[in-house]
Amino acid sequence: MEKLFLLAMNGLIWGLIIALIALGLAIIFGLLDIINLAHGDFFMVGTVLAWATLQSTGSFWLAFIVAPFIGFILGALIQQVVIQPIRNTAMLSIVATFGLSLILQESVRITYGPTPGRILPPIQSTIHLFGVDYEVYRLFAAVVAILALGGFFLFLQHTKLGTWMRAVRHDREIAVAMGIPAGRVYILTFAIGFALAALGGVVAAPITTVDFRGGVDILPFCFMAVIIGGLGNLPGTAAAAVLLAFVEGVIQSVTDPTVARIASLVLMSAVLLLRPQGLFKGLTR
Repeated sequence: MEKLFLLAMNGLIWGLIIALIALGLAIIFGLLDIINLAHGDFFMVGTVLAWATLQSTGSFWLAFIVAPFIGFILGALIQQVVIQPIRNTAMLSIVATFGLSLILQESVRITYGPTPGRILPPIQSTIHLFGVDYEVYRLFAAVVAILALGGFFLFLQHTKLGTWMRAVRHDREIAVAMGIPAGRVYILTFAIGFALAALGGVVAAPITTVDFRGGVDILPFCFMAVIIGGLGNLPGTAAAAVLLAFVEGVIQSVTDPTVARIASLVLMSAVLLLRPQGLFKGLTR
């Protein structure tokens, strides 16, 4: 029972972190119609920025400000330089973002080296839960992820920019006719998507390894969350990410991680066949 609880909790918390990253992918796809194959590397950049901030300043906590800020700036630049020229060509977007993924990976490898690194949790204490000494930092990571998710949805529903983003996603032509600056919304959307992934990287850095290929396994999981949650359904994407990670954590208590990932792929395939609109179509978009 202790092992089941431990893996289920780890899966739940990891799902909350993945939800942050998958939301960034979902808003980029939903608004820009861009299949972003570099999104996992945005997460990787966040972990590396956390490591670099810790090495430079001695404080891990500063990374919660530094990484999303740099991610936001990089996202805005990438949208203008890489995405905007090919925004209406889906096939070119796949090629362009795949190339961007390789550029980010190799840039990090050249700068910080190919050897994976580890960041010790900034909170070293544990708490006794259901017979298990559980890391307090993981609980802290869950709280940060929940607050960030809640803050993002509040921003989307109750700010002028959030209203613009929803309007452009719903009908670009009418939004432009009403005076909404769609070009600026595209830039800010991609920038926010990068910032969310980078924040997820900071939160996850003490839990996982810091590696230039750290986003390779993240990307398929994010796509599965987007598909199962429903394309364009942001709350559904977040819910699907948590559900997938929790289920994988439970399955890993009785078998190996490969079988758990196969189970997620089977679930995604079933959703595509039986409910292509996603499991969580009824959630508010």
